[in-house]
Parts: sequence; C-alpha cells; structure tokens
Amino acid sequence: MSANVAEMEKRREAARMGGGQRRIDAQHAKGKLTARERLDILLDEGSFEEIDAYVEHNCVDFGMPEQTVPGDGVVTGSGTINGRLVYVFSQDFTVFGGAVSERHAMKICKIMDTALKVGAPVIGINDSGGARIQEGVASLGGYAEIFQRNVLASGVVPQLSLIMGPCAGGAVYSPAMTDFIFMVKDSSYMFVTGPDVVKTVTNEIVTQEELGGAVTHSTKTSVADLACENDIEALLMAREFFDYLPLTNRSGVPERPTADAWDRLEPSLDTLIPASANQPYDMHEVIAKTLDEGEFFEIQPKHAANIICGFGRIEGKTVGVVANQPMVLAGVLDINSSKKAARFVRFCDAFEIPIVTFVDVPGFLPGTAQELGGIIKHGAKLLFAYAEATVPKITVITRKAYGGAYDVMASKHLRGDLNYAWPTAEIAVMGAKGAVEIIFRGLSTEEQAQKTKEYEDRFANPFVAASKGFIDEVIHPHSTRRRIALGLRKLRNKSLENPWKKHDNIPL
Repeated sequence: MSANVAEMEKRREAARMGGGQRRIDAQHAKGKLTARERLDILLDEGSFEEIDAYVEHNCVDFGMPEQTVPGDGVVTGSGTINGRLVYVFSQDFTVFGGAVSERHAMKICKIMDTALKVGAPVIGINDSGGARIQEGVASLGGYAEIFQRNVLASGVVPQLSLIMGPCAGGAVYSPAMTDFIFMVKDSSYMFVTGPDVVKTVTNEIVTQEELGGAVTHSTKTSVADLACENDIEALLMAREFFDYLPLTNRSGVPERPTADAWDRLEPSLDTLIPASANQPYDMHEVIAKTLDEGEFFEIQPKHAANIICGFGRIEGKTVGVVANQPMVLAGVLDINSSKKAARFVRFCDAFEIPIVTFVDVPGFLPGTAQELGGIIKHGAKLLFAYAEATVPKITVITRKAYGGAYDVMASKHLRGDLNYAWPTAEIAVMGAKGAVEIIFRGLSTEEQAQKTKEYEDRFANPFVAASKGFIDEVIHPHSTRRRIALGLRKLRNKSLENPWKKHDNIPL
C-alpha cells in the first residue's frame, strides 16, 4: 500500500510541476501566473477539486511519445467562489505552450458536460499557443468538440472566459461564444491571424497589441468586456462578477444580505437634470443612487460609452441595468451601442435577470457612416432583444425619449411591465425645433420661436404619453429606488411566454 501511495504522490507532484521549474520561472518573468496559481486566486481557498490530473496525450508522431506530461497542458476541475459551485479549466502555458491536443480538449469537454449536467457556470482561463501541430486534424477536432459544447451551454449556464495569454486562430472562437470575456493588458491577445500573417497577406505592419490586445478589444471591437491591468486584477474581478450571476437559467438570481433600505429616498436626484436641454449629466449618478450600496459592475465601459450596461442589486437581488449616457454623444443610439445593449439584454433574459432601463435618448445617430454601416439592422437587434424578453422590465425616462429610440428603449409597447417618467421627461417624435421646421414651413424667426414654444408646452413633457397609458406614473426622481424595488417585488412571479418556436431569427 505504501508503495502505491508513494507512486500516487509522485505522479501528483509531476502534474503539479507542469512543464517544470524552468518554464514556471519563464512564465513568472513575463508577469504571468501559472495555471494553478490562477485557480488559487480565482477559487475559495481549499475548494478546488481536480479531475483528469494524470491524462496524457496519445500522439505517436514526431517523437511525441517521449514527451508526455501528466495533465497534458490544462488543469480542470471544480471549486467554489464565495461558496457557490463553479467548473473551471486553466490552460498551462508551461506544457507545450498550452497547445490544445485531442486529450487536452477531452478534459475541457468533460468539465463542460458535467457543468451542464449539474447546473453550474463554467470559467475558462485561456493561455494557449493554439492547436498542437503534431496532432494535426485530431487537435482541430478537439477544438470543434469544445465549440459544440459552448453552443449547447449557451443560455443554460453562464460561461466566462479569462484571456491570460495568446489566443489565436481557431482558439478565439470558443471564448467568442461564451457570455463574457475579460482580458489582461499587455499579456493577452486574441486574433484569427497574427501580425506576421497579416503582413504577408495585406502588407500591413501591426503589433500584437494593436491587432488583438486587451485595449483594442475592449474599446474598438467589443470582443472583450473588460481590460484588466494584470492576472491578479482579472481574477479578482472575475470573483466579484461571479457573485452577480445565476448558477443556471432556472436557478433564479443570487441574493445577498444588504443594509441598504429598499425605500431609501435620494433628494439629490430631484435637481440632477440641468435646466438646459442641451446640457449633459452623468447617468452613472442615477444608477449608483438607485442600486444597493451604489455598487455597479459595468460591462464594456470603454466601448460605445453612449450606452451603459452592467449588473447591480436591488434588495440584494441581481438586476441588469441598461441606460443611455448623456455625457457621450448626448446618449444617442448608434450601431455600436445597439449591438452592445442587445447582447446584454439577451443575456439577462436568458438567465431570468430583471432589466432596469434608464432612458435619455434623442434618437438614432444620423449620417452616411451609420446608414452605410447598417444602423437599420443593428438598431433592430436592440429592438428585437427588448421585444422578445420575458423577464421583468422596468423603465424610467429621465429626460429625452424621442422618435423610434423611445420605442426601442423598453417602452410599454414592447411589453414593458412598469414604465415611469420623471417630470423632466420629454416624450415626442422629435425635438421641438425640428418638428416645427417640418410642420410649419416658411415662418419668420419670431413665428418659429413662438411655434417652438407652443410645441414644447404641448409635447415636451411626460403627460401626453401618460394620458394614453404609455407611462404608468410620473414619479418624483427621489423615489426612483423605492418605485423600482416595489415593482420588482410585484413582478417576482411574472409569467409570460413567447409563441412556441424552435428559435427566433434575430437580425444578426
């Protein structure tokens, strides 16, 4: 027995050492943690239970039988984050550069299958050189097996990808199909083809960072949701973010105790809206003063900042927040903001997370760049997402809600459950000046000013919409939190189903 135990410990130690001390030191020299060190930070202390630690590759070509490492370049298993179950895999760059083999992929697929079976989120830590070339198509087949499970798990259990090293070629498509992606600045990259191939094919000279770095993907492309300074920050942010997520699409949102009174009033909101309609204010202030303890986890804060998306809590329970941001492009809807918000709304709907929408939108952004870029189809994505969502939807119009953008932003017509407006709300087809120029042509400057004043008095308020039942109540800004909390209580057992369909055909 003692000999067997000694052999087990020897094999365990070999698995723990990965590619050996020299490669571990090289990983540290790059400012990166090892696969196991990352799991130590991500998971509760002592909670990690590894599986498949002794799995080795089955490649027989190119001298590979003489190069076997227990675990085969990926650490897999389960653990807890603040006591809640999660399944994880962490690619080990010290073993064959984290390259994916058939067995490596098999390990990842096993934990994804188990997560689906028991109902728990999956967090993948990606640090891989791509497919293991020595295995050829078997490695590519392994990737496809992972892709298939990403699709099956989508909308069933949350999937979070942490990119902590290179992620190129086919490897990028697995993270791309997960729900959220966090990247690390200066050490993580995502691209289909690297700078060398780009230079060969298109003669463009570009760095890894410019082509697929964390800043690029969190500001320009929207591929990543967050760009973190280092491995430790990314892992701690993942722990914080995980607390907002349900375990499955049927488990209900998580809840944690809060000392923040549900009926707390915020008098400062009564004076937040500037006297001038052209003067901006920060919608983050409205969000912070509405949510528990002012805590808000924003997604893609540096991309399409004219719309704000993220998670907070009301009475300890997770809510999704979507809000126009008057500080950026006057809060207008454009291609990027529509895509960003549509995907977020669909995630919330898939996992039964109530959606709170704050509206201050002057319309869709005009111009040839937007029209030729497909604003019609992209704007329709947000419209579609809100219209199909069956979760509780509460909308608060703080100031402008003009044109089709009023419809799109969770209006009563898109099955909004509770639609409130502040007294400062203006709900109309367009602004007074533009409306007068269309309705009354050939007026003098004085006449135009008079008609504009008449239009503002008639339509630049929430009461016309309220008189038609499109606004449920015009509320004091200071009571916004109280109204939302009461509304969410009422809607807790909401039941609404869409007509049966295999799936919808959202305008992708």
